Amino acid sequence: MTDVATEPQRPEAEGRPAAGDHPAERSGALYRKVAADLREAITTGAYGEAGRLPAEGALAEQYGVSRGTVRQALAVLRSDGLVTSRRGTRRVVLGGARVQSFSELLSFTHWAYSMGEEPGGILDSLVRRPADAVEREQLRLEPGAEVYVTVRLRTLSGTPVMVERTVYPPRVGEIVVELPPDVVSHTEVLREHGILFTDADHTIDIVAANAEDARLLGCRRGGPLLRERRRTTDPTGTPVEWSQDRYLPGTVAFSVHNSLATSALSRHARELD
Repeated sequence: MTDVATEPQRPEAEGRPAAGDHPAERSGALYRKVAADLREAITTGAYGEAGRLPAEGALAEQYGVSRGTVRQALAVLRSDGLVTSRRGTRRVVLGGARVQSFSELLSFTHWAYSMGEEPGGILDSLVRRPADAVEREQLRLEPGAEVYVTVRLRTLSGTPVMVERTVYPPRVGEIVVELPPDVVSHTEVLREHGILFTDADHTIDIVAANAEDARLLGCRRGGPLLRERRRTTDPTGTPVEWSQDRYLPGTVAFSVHNSLATSALSRHARELD
């Protein structure tokens, strides 16, 4: 194995919560708690279709938070397509979550910005090594081919939510290795270099946290994590990445809408446990 980045940044140096400083206890997470509770109420029909949410003042009193926190929570619901509003009126419930664009579902950074969150990416390691059998199959590589593998801790407004492991074929990895370790979006930079992301296959399941997950996320080793595996291809159908994202429980959920006309997958934030 060949180390490409020999001094990776560690979460401890980037504001990772200290022991006992649970993310949900931070004041910045309060609006997520309010948004998660309202989302649950909306999706279970508590307010009905086209119903109105309580006024900001009433919601602030109900949850024991400031009006500013309520406005942040409502902004998240609006970005999810669950509510809308007109000046001087209360928020109107729209119903199901909005269909996300391809770039929002593909890119953690685009998705975070769509919710009004500040995305973060802390590089833990970047190595070049021979591809294993699964990686060769997914990236359509010949035996003996090498790949570039990144491991990054992803954050929403400073709170750790996900470990991102991405395997790149050589032509893409040679670009990634030249990027600054604190660059937030690899996808955006790769597009600027002519690497286009046009199709993706997603597989979602539950896995047990390994030692690396536990170290980066501060979770229990063996505890459950929501995993999304994704292979992305360019316009010619050539694979450009094989990625595996592992989320802390309660931080995100994926929704699938099916109809005769279309099927859509969307991702939305959840309350941090």
